[in-house]
Amino acid sequence: MFNEERKLEKAIRWGMVGGGRGSEIGHAHRAGAARDGLFQLQAGAFDLNEERGREFGTNLGVDASRCYKDYQSMFAAEAAREDGIQAVSIATPNSTHHAISKAALEAGLHVVCEKPLAFTVEQSKELKVLAEKNNRIFAVMYGYSGYPMLHQAREMVKRGDLGDVRIINMQFAHGFHNTAVEEHSPGAKWRMNPEISGPTYVLGDLGTHVFHMAEMITDLEVDELCCVRQSFVKSRAPLEDNANVIIKFKGGAIGNLWASSVNAGSMHQQQIRVIGEKASFEWWDEHPNQLRYEVQGKPAQLMDRGMDYLYGDDPGVCSRIGGGHAEGFFESWANLYHRYALAMQAADANDQATLGSLWYPNVDAGINGVRLLECCVESADNNSKWVKF
Repeated sequence: MFNEERKLEKAIRWGMVGGGRGSEIGHAHRAGAARDGLFQLQAGAFDLNEERGREFGTNLGVDASRCYKDYQSMFAAEAAREDGIQAVSIATPNSTHHAISKAALEAGLHVVCEKPLAFTVEQSKELKVLAEKNNRIFAVMYGYSGYPMLHQAREMVKRGDLGDVRIINMQFAHGFHNTAVEEHSPGAKWRMNPEISGPTYVLGDLGTHVFHMAEMITDLEVDELCCVRQSFVKSRAPLEDNANVIIKFKGGAIGNLWASSVNAGSMHQQQIRVIGEKASFEWWDEHPNQLRYEVQGKPAQLMDRGMDYLYGDDPGVCSRIGGGHAEGFFESWANLYHRYALAMQAADANDQATLGSLWYPNVDAGINGVRLLECCVESADNNSKWVKF
């Protein structure tokens, strides 16, 4: 169970870039970071409109003098304060992530960034080098990876419950963009603009989430992949609204990834199924408290979060309430922010033992997400040829 008495000596002074009024993701960051009292929101550049951003920030309880017109002003002003922010979360459109992250690291801040980190692997690696040089934590917000049952799945693979992993089926396929909704939805419009979104749409927006789950659960490394992608709503070309990827992992396992926003009638359909030599399991984000476990020759089992038969909780990601109660999206984000706080504290104290034992979605996870997109684009744009990862 969750240990609500685990506190830092002082909460991490924290700021945000983006995530202003009406931002669902901005709210998720704030709700996750605030849940355990390990972060205190003290500054922000919440909006491109300075007045609107200031009004929004003060409504959140941030001092008006610390609601800035842009991230450059915030980083400079906060660095000059004895009580300046120590960490920043970046919840802005994709095209801005690299520049803001780089500026934050150069300002000596820990970073929590939305994915993708950048448009290229080269830019992403630059951020890793800078984070390591400045001894800063660089976390990537794969928000679903804080669900406890995914960590149960990870531990089951580690303990050999499935035997050698053979097949991984990954999908994140909703139906909400089966028509040209971007004509009247600003949030959808930028995601389908290659200048802002980057070289992909659904692969970057959806596919990287479930791909990260596969990496997190199995620790398998990709060898090569091939991809086919379509723009069923023609105005979205060259960005895809549907994609299928076949992945060959080192060691012989195979993976299938389906990302789509035109799966008409579907809510999410974010699912991952891992098939081993003697058993399989399956997780679905619309029923996140359950893991379906199937051993060959035995009846299928539905494992529930919070039960004694599960493997032990680890620090930072665990059940926050007894089994049977609904626990969901905001708890997953809070679990990740809890880990980020522990990692930031350890980095500031040069506690390498804690850093070495603590899992969280880090800059390497972000780099692999960008690498996935680069390889998929190269494959799909070259008649679905196989591309080395």
